[in-house]
Amino acid sequence: MASRHQPAPPPVPEHHHPRRTSVMTLRRFTSGLVAAGAALALVACSGNTTSTTTAAGAASVGTVATAATSGAVSGDLATRLADNTESHAQADDASYDAATAVTVTLADGASKASGDGVTISGNTVTITTKGTYVLSGSLTNGQVVVNSSVEGKVRLVLNGATITNPSGAALVVTAADEAVVVLADGTTNTLTDGTGYDTTATDSPNAALFSMADLTIGGSGTLVVHGRTADGIATKDGLVILGGTITVDAVDDGIRGKDYIDVQGGTVSVTAGQDGLKSTNETDDTVGWIAVSTGSVTLTAGDDGIHAEGDLAIAGGTVTVAKSAEGIEGANIAISGGIVSITASDDGVNVSGGTSGQTQGGGGGGGMQDDGSLLGISGGTVIVNSSGDGLDSNGSTEITGGLIVVSGPSANNNGALDSNGGINVTGGTLIAAGSSGMAESPDATSTQGWLAATLTQSVAAGKTISIVSGDTVIASYTTLRTVSSVVFTSSAIQKGQTYDIYVGGSLAGEASGTYSAGGSISGASKLSTVTAGVATRGGGMGRP
Repeated sequence: MASRHQPAPPPVPEHHHPRRTSVMTLRRFTSGLVAAGAALALVACSGNTTSTTTAAGAASVGTVATAATSGAVSGDLATRLADNTESHAQADDASYDAATAVTVTLADGASKASGDGVTISGNTVTITTKGTYVLSGSLTNGQVVVNSSVEGKVRLVLNGATITNPSGAALVVTAADEAVVVLADGTTNTLTDGTGYDTTATDSPNAALFSMADLTIGGSGTLVVHGRTADGIATKDGLVILGGTITVDAVDDGIRGKDYIDVQGGTVSVTAGQDGLKSTNETDDTVGWIAVSTGSVTLTAGDDGIHAEGDLAIAGGTVTVAKSAEGIEGANIAISGGIVSITASDDGVNVSGGTSGQTQGGGGGGGMQDDGSLLGISGGTVIVNSSGDGLDSNGSTEITGGLIVVSGPSANNNGALDSNGGINVTGGTLIAAGSSGMAESPDATSTQGWLAATLTQSVAAGKTISIVSGDTVIASYTTLRTVSSVVFTSSAIQKGQTYDIYVGGSLAGEASGTYSAGGSISGASKLSTVTAGVATRGGGMGRP
């Protein structure tokens, strides 16, 4: 609930930087992906028997870059998304020529390399120039360093490598034109840093996998990362994930890309003491973004599931925030596809990052300043379970498509919907239930019909609320906590028509979370009758 937060705490180090409520300009993003639906035909071969190896998952190409021009996102938000920089990765970054690669065998006190470009000093293995290096074996008290001053990618193929460094980062890229980590098919690779090492100096490594350069991770193998002092994976530039199974646990942030994080594939699981995914650049308004176009991301976080100082886009894949204080945060947020499931002890979706002094538009709720930011949902499925605001925009909210199910708060100091600049609905399906104290409804100017009601009595957790037109149940929702207001919009709602609200029925047919487009009112009782397009009052619902 950014619009009602207490004053910000004192400044903290970069990797703890809180969400600001205003910036020099609205952040903009776009992912460096090609046209929607395009595919790259690459043949996957075993690196042991052929000269060319292509990691599975590298051929997956997402749709975020075309969201602004394909119609997936429209209006002002589309303009903002179209103005941004691309990410650095190429779809074939995880492909390499095994015949020309240098083999590096890791062993305590006995590491060795098959070719040039590698120096070994005790248990420190340093890659000194561009090229492909295949790493296998184990270091129990050592480190792999990339320090290349020449132009060209340094590609590290982890082929069953385990690196533990009790006194610092396990894998560090101090200098490179670009670094690529490839997870070899069928292998498990583990990176573990130490506990309590000094991370306070400028550009000091603060993660088990740390890079000063743009970093790409791909392949079809597995990477396990233990960040025991601060972050799990961190880069001072951009981070792109093309593929692989990546599991991270970290004391602080799980995965951090200062300029951006671009998830184009793979299966990513993060358990973090602070933020799950985080992009922190707040000085350049073309970066600081996070994008997910395909793959699977599962986050368990002590603070935000996803935190972007710039913009956040989800165009596909599956994003699950299993636990968080705030689910997903960005200066602007666009959701145009995929399945997004959020559990949050505070706000589920939080948009805050504009500078405008506009006053709030017409609709339900009231009183807070519109900062000019935007939350846009044009497709996909979004399921939110939050104890604070469900959808919270310090600017405006635009809903043009998708299915959105919000299980909002029971406390009256928050609402299932909270949008300072109003909520405009032209398509999609939204059901939002929560408290009535600060409840909001869509704007009267919305072209799609909607209904909003403060219930005549609270409905306990586990009960099913049904919206009925005549004898037809058009929507059913099972509560997760006590609620006293409900907002619903879909193509089935006609402005000016009356609808009955029942409690005590059941879901029917295909359900998304606790919602189904239909249901049964057998044994249910009628709670109220509402008129579409009119916000019934009670607490904060409605405006003069």
